[in-house]
Amino acid sequence: MRASILLVMPLTLALYAGPAQAQQAEKAPQNVKIGVLSDMSGLYADIGGQGSVIAARMAVEDFKPDSHNMKIEIVSADHQNKPDIGSAIARRWYDIDHVNAITDVPNSGVALAVSNVTREKNGVFLISGAGDSDLTGQQCSPNSVHWAYDTWALAHGTGGAIVRRGGKSWFFVTADYAFGHALERDTAAVVKAAGGQVLGSVRHPLNTADFSSYLLQAQDSKAQVIGLANAGGDTINAVKQAAEFGIVQRGQRLAGLLVFLTDVHALGLQTAQGLTLTTGFYWDLNDKTRLFAKRFAALDGGKYPTMVQAGVYSSVLHYLEAVAKVGSATDGAKVVEAMKATKYDDPLFGLTEVREDGRAVHAMYLVEVKKPAESKGPYDYFKVLDKIPADQAFRPLTDEKGICGLVKAAAN
Repeated sequence: MRASILLVMPLTLALYAGPAQAQQAEKAPQNVKIGVLSDMSGLYADIGGQGSVIAARMAVEDFKPDSHNMKIEIVSADHQNKPDIGSAIARRWYDIDHVNAITDVPNSGVALAVSNVTREKNGVFLISGAGDSDLTGQQCSPNSVHWAYDTWALAHGTGGAIVRRGGKSWFFVTADYAFGHALERDTAAVVKAAGGQVLGSVRHPLNTADFSSYLLQAQDSKAQVIGLANAGGDTINAVKQAAEFGIVQRGQRLAGLLVFLTDVHALGLQTAQGLTLTTGFYWDLNDKTRLFAKRFAALDGGKYPTMVQAGVYSSVLHYLEAVAKVGSATDGAKVVEAMKATKYDDPLFGLTEVREDGRAVHAMYLVEVKKPAESKGPYDYFKVLDKIPADQAFRPLTDEKGICGLVKAAAN
């Protein structure tokens, strides 16, 4: 009798212990929430917008959350190109909705505001849409990574190429907010360093429909080059109206300092042909970029991805890899440090690393818009003139000492 009891008791204990051990082994998935904050309805909607939401979801799919025991949610909102609205959304996301990271944010004024909120809340800001080089300069943050491009890269890529080709005198038509000011400043510095002259500039409000008065001032300056320090719908309108005024035909050169694939699509090759521009991504660079573009187009009504949307994809993918490495998404600065500790062979941007100042460094490309006869079909718009190596494409880290506090701290 006693022997049978002794035999039964261990079996009974084992039955109770089994489910408890299984429950311990099955850890609850880690929740990560990413907010795509973009211009969903204005002049930058084609650059980012819903396409950036699609790119973020593609990154999540390719990360394979189940294999990392993670549950990832993507939310989105429209900042309407207003810093107060953008910062209010960011604050609500962090405080109430438990968002861990914000991505995209075309419009540098909005991005600077969101960067401040992100640092205060110890989230992560994955900047792809905004271009102001101050985001890794005097406004750098331990919680931010600036992925796709910036005004320094555009100025030295496009501006430098045009100066080398004889464009020595410039007049700027500039969007009157942080991005436009930074792009004019950085390009003017390149022009002057090469022995050129800046004959003047005029500033226009964001989302301007009529550029006639600004273009007439540029014509009257007699500058060899009219630099368009704007983007999206503003660049499209300015180029169209410059064509109507016959500016190029009369001997002046038009420099679109930030031109996207979608801008060329809207303008048409007949109008945009010959434009020189700088980009960090083009869909037809290699097999990986072409595969991504076809997947993206199938999800976005046939539209091909911009550099901004590609930047959203890559930055979100590597952010998630960093979260998996850290084991938590709650400490944003720690996750960004993990992103800085890894070198990436990125499928879209190639070899990439994130520096102390938060700048993701990769190659950039100087391209020219094709003539209509050279294009083989929709979105076959660029021919590559030059590949700018990563160590030359962005502002040298040594130039950030004393400007970005993170670099100064790292140097000490």
